[in-house]
Order: sequence, then structure tokens, then C-alpha cells
Amino acid sequence: MKRYINSNYYCKSVFGRKVYKLALSASNSCPNRDGTKGEGGCIFCSLKGSGDFASSFDMSVAKQIEKAKLNLGEKGKGLKYIAYFQSFTGTYGDVSRLEKIYTEAALHPEIVGVSIATRPDCLDKEVIEMLKRLSEITVLWVELGLQTIKEETATYINRCYKTEEYDNAIKKLSKLNVHIITHIILGLPGESKEDMLNTVRYVGNKTSGIKLQLLHVLKNTKLADDYYNRKFETLSLDEYCGLVADCISIIPENVVIHRITGDGPKKDLIAPVWSGDKKKVLNAINSTLETRGIFPACIYTK
Repeated sequence: MKRYINSNYYCKSVFGRKVYKLALSASNSCPNRDGTKGEGGCIFCSLKGSGDFASSFDMSVAKQIEKAKLNLGEKGKGLKYIAYFQSFTGTYGDVSRLEKIYTEAALHPEIVGVSIATRPDCLDKEVIEMLKRLSEITVLWVELGLQTIKEETATYINRCYKTEEYDNAIKKLSKLNVHIITHIILGLPGESKEDMLNTVRYVGNKTSGIKLQLLHVLKNTKLADDYYNRKFETLSLDEYCGLVADCISIIPENVVIHRITGDGPKKDLIAPVWSGDKKKVLNAINSTLETRGIFPACIYTK
């Protein structure tokens, strides 16, 4: 039997209670879109920079928080929250402006932590100093979009940085009091099961947390063009469930598994169609994990 730490267990251990993430926005660009590193972004990335569920960039932090709370509905009432700056590249742009936004979120009475999604190649000295200051006033998570360590795949998805940039980012962030979360996409075109497991093994020895993301195809992306041209097929639900179990079985037990699937907005989802039923997907994954003798750590309650 194997136990793994999921996000719910980890958050209850850190904050002493259940918390929800509020999807917010601080950035509206990326060096892989404006020509600094590349153009068009990663081929799977939506027009909203993977922040499809985030509040509007033009709204104040306070208004974004209130809107995101409303989106949670009844399940989110009376709780504390993590401000999750999800869209585009959260450490790209005017650093002083970004710090003001993140600090405002950190000091909000209902926010217990801040999570910033970014690229490993957008962590220069000024950014690292900003993150250090933030980590001194709140619980800080930094989420790195790696996706794969296979360089051929990285080139295909137009990632526009080498894996060594990820290694450099880990070294910089490891000197700070931050929780590092690495994003991995399962099912990228041309990758074998062993390719995906190699990425998981590599990341598991470096990061504090992992997000396993199902490759899904969204409208208005380069990936959608390749899908329509039959250049690849997406995973079946059974294939994905087995793959998640294989991944968790090799992830070190001290690494937090923050996500075991992912879903895009249904209005934009092209494939796989089954991923649109998140409850069914999670039930199927958990059933497979149980069959394999893989269980979440016992929940700490207070």
C-alpha cells in the first residue's frame, strides 16, 4: 500500500482548515506571446493564457476576490482562501506593479496564502527579491509550467526554453521560503508512457509539489489544428487513470500531489470529451488508485 499527500491534506496541515483557491489575474502577457521568447504561446494554451476560470485582469484585487468567491457558490462560504494568480506569466512585466497586486491580495483578511503561476525563465534577480518579500508576509506558492523534460516535445509545444531553465529556477526558489509546484502534462503528442514517467521521476526529486494535468484540446489553439489534422490522438479515460496511478506510484511520498487531472471550459473543449465530466473522471481515477493500493494520506482535522 502507498500513501500520498494530496492538496486537501496538505492545506489542512498548513492552515489547520480547508481552504479554496480563488482564480485571479495579475498579468495579461507572456514572453512566449509578445515576441520576447516566442509568439503565439504554447500550442495548448488558450487565449486567456490558461486562466480560463480566472477573474478579469482589469478588475481590482478586492473585486476579483469577491467575484471568485461568488463563483464558488455555497461550498466556499465562510472559508479562507488562497489567491491563485493563474493566467499568463505571473512574474512577467512591471515587477513593482505585480508586487503591489500580490501584496494587496496577501493582506486581504480572507486570504491565507498566495500562489503565483509562472515560467521558469521569468525569475530574474528583481523577481526573486519580490518573491522573498512576499514570502515574509504570507504563505507563498510558486507554480512552474514545465510540462515535460523531453526536449523534442518542448520544441513541438513551443515552450521556448530548455529544461536547464527549470533546474535554474528550482535552485533559485529553493533558497526562499516558498512551496514549489511543478506542472506536468500527461498525453502530449509523440510521448510514450516512459517519456511521461521520466518527467515525473525527474521532477519528483526537485519539487515540493506536482500537478498532473490531462492534455485537453481547446478551441482557437494550434493544438486544435493538429488534432483536426489527425496528427495525434488524446488518451482514453482508462489509459489516463492507469497513467495517473503509475505516476503516483513513483512520486516521493513527501511531494504534494496538488492535481490529478484538469479540465478546460466546456464551451471550448474539443477533446477528450470525457474530461468534461470532472466528477466521473475523479471517481474513475480514485477507483483505479484503490485497486492499485494507492490511497491519500489520512486527513488532519481541527
